[in-house]
Amino acid sequence: MTRDELAHTARGLFAGAPTVTRTLQSLRPYICPFEELIGHVPAGSRVLDIGCGAGLFLGLLWQAGRLREGVGCDVSERSLQIAKTSLVVPEGEPTSLRFEQCRDVNSWPRGTFDVVSMVDVIHHVSVQEQERFIRQAATRVRPGGLLLYKDMVSEPAWRAWANRVHDLVMARQWINYMRLDAVERVARDAGMVTVVRGRANRYWYGHEYLVLRKA
Repeated sequence: MTRDELAHTARGLFAGAPTVTRTLQSLRPYICPFEELIGHVPAGSRVLDIGCGAGLFLGLLWQAGRLREGVGCDVSERSLQIAKTSLVVPEGEPTSLRFEQCRDVNSWPRGTFDVVSMVDVIHHVSVQEQERFIRQAATRVRPGGLLLYKDMVSEPAWRAWANRVHDLVMARQWINYMRLDAVERVARDAGMVTVVRGRANRYWYGHEYLVLRKA
């Protein structure tokens, strides 16, 4: 799907949401390279989305036919309320979606999943906890399953600062970068093998991602 198609899909997914919410969700595909991430999720997957926000990524996966079951967890009660009340999934569809509040890694859903995704999460995590987040995410991936990681670039400096300004305005938070090499090293130590390592730029925003498979 193209960015325009994903934006249109996002508007439909949040058709019943307040105007501001619907607008923000429909603009995200122009900033975040969802089209490059969705294609790595096998059709009919059981997905755990850590830091799911309002559930947009799970909704896009469902619309793309990639989702059999989706579990989203997030620390924000407000975002989860939007996901539970505004995300439009037609009744009678076989896909199962649920959203849970998870204040830390100890409260993440148990069990293993075909795909575990972390999209723009790690930069919100304290430096002291980042490696633990990656290791714990890897434990939720079934043997042969995938860990899908995407975050903001820490270089070049001007893109990194653009990312910082965005989060200061939108989330009122000073973000903590984790270099992609460090993410890859921690994931490898946790039994993951790199399948894809990629980078994408959207306007002044810079993104980098990994697709890792559990051996």
